[in-house]
Amino acid sequence: MQLFHAGPSPYVRKVMAVLEIAGKTGDVALIDGATAPSAPNPAVVAANPIGKIPCLVREDGPALYDSRVITRYLDAKYGTGLYPSGDAIWTTLTLEAHADGMLDAALLCVYEVRMREEARRSAEWVSGQRAKIGRGLDALEARWLAHLAGPLDMGTVAVGCALGYLDFRLEMGGWGDWRDGRPGLAAWGAKFAEQPWMRATNP
Repeated sequence: MQLFHAGPSPYVRKVMAVLEIAGKTGDVALIDGATAPSAPNPAVVAANPIGKIPCLVREDGPALYDSRVITRYLDAKYGTGLYPSGDAIWTTLTLEAHADGMLDAALLCVYEVRMREEARRSAEWVSGQRAKIGRGLDALEARWLAHLAGPLDMGTVAVGCALGYLDFRLEMGGWGDWRDGRPGLAAWGAKFAEQPWMRATNP
């Protein structure tokens, strides 16, 4: 298998974390997939017409994208147990979507800085995206700490990757330290960041 990737991508990090958990990083060849909305990578587009990464190219089927499809495929392939069966799956999927929604907002903040000239940037737009991140973090503190402290699943992995990206792009994104006013999440995040699959995938 081949994985189009870029080191800073938090969505790629989710995929790499699953491979680390499974002990199967050697099964995947990493292909530089660095891309931008205004200048998509032709090699990535050939596999994924949307032009986004991560994109997993398989020998026995069509390429897979986006990150949530790839992580679920790898979970099924390697039996990591990150997606539970029964009704518990809905909680896991919701938490994963919650974390990815925060990442979507964070990435839009970063693109506003990286892709637009300063005179064309919208402070109102950026403020709206930062507000989404803040509400997402507040919800993690208020509603999700018990789940985060429980058995490892893809929701907790996604949250860990989201928090890591908020640290990684803190200066560029300008959204403030996610730990402020959230002691429970701060304590969980510090402990989770030390897990071997998080250390191995740190950008």
